[in-house]
Amino acid sequence: MKICIVKLSAMGDIIHAMVALQFIKEELPSSQVDWVVESAFKGVLENNPHIDNILEVDLKSVKKKKSEIFTQYKILREYSKNNYDIVIDAQGLLKSAIVSRIIGAKVIAGFDKTSIREGIASFFYNKKVSIAYDANTIDRNATVICEPLGIKVTSEKIINKEKFLFCASYEENLPEIFNIFVIGSTWESRNYPKEKFVEIAKALKTPTYIVWGSEDEHQKALWMQEQSEFLHILPRGSLDELKYVISKCSLLIGNDTGPTHMAWGLNVPSITIFGPTPTNRVYVTPINKVVKSKSEVNHYKLDKNDFSIREINAEEIIQISKEL
Repeated sequence: MKICIVKLSAMGDIIHAMVALQFIKEELPSSQVDWVVESAFKGVLENNPHIDNILEVDLKSVKKKKSEIFTQYKILREYSKNNYDIVIDAQGLLKSAIVSRIIGAKVIAGFDKTSIREGIASFFYNKKVSIAYDANTIDRNATVICEPLGIKVTSEKIINKEKFLFCASYEENLPEIFNIFVIGSTWESRNYPKEKFVEIAKALKTPTYIVWGSEDEHQKALWMQEQSEFLHILPRGSLDELKYVISKCSLLIGNDTGPTHMAWGLNVPSITIFGPTPTNRVYVTPINKVVKSKSEVNHYKLDKNDFSIREINAEEIIQISKEL
């Protein structure tokens, strides 16, 4: 069977969907699995033995230059020549549904209209999956990918998963024991205060690398590094290099964002800090914990002005860190 999964972005969403791959190969070992992804996130998928081909697109380029739509259409038409048996849209957006239809297959599967924010996308599918929009994000991803293939994935299977992020990089001179802090995210209201990260570092007394993305995050990291001898800025590298460093760390503490979710995909101990987003975006396991602010979250309308994450006591995170 030739399977094409469409999950374009973002990093955390791609990681949450990737857990399904091992269950596909377990049940359908001779199947071919290709994955359509935005070029910027290709590195997350690379080196996974359960992916046969990574198919890149750059739909974001269309926003900058409208004529790029023709370039991207030609790329998708080339992918359509692969003659897939099934295309699965695990994104559930109008743009991903259109991508799935252009690539084409005997079966095009995705969420039904009650299970996604952009319900119009479901009209592009001829096989539809129903699961509550406010259900656990990982369960939603595993279900929309595996159910059309006749594969049943339980919570027990997901909790006992094998690691599914792989890398080809190697980084020398890493300490034998070290932690990682992930200090950024897409919204400022999702960011735990830098002062409290410093407080945690001082309490744990363990060499800790700070992961950063934007220049604003870099400036925060520089400030943090000056406050504690235990804090060091991780040089910005490729996604493959980031996977390697995270795979070697003792504990990762971070905001609800892609690099934090890498720890879960690598079976590395982690604490994810939540403010305006729901904790059921992740799975809590014996080594993967969450800390949530006291605010109530509406899954259907997230509040970007909810800065309650700032109220989480650092001592709560310190205590869980010591237990892990």
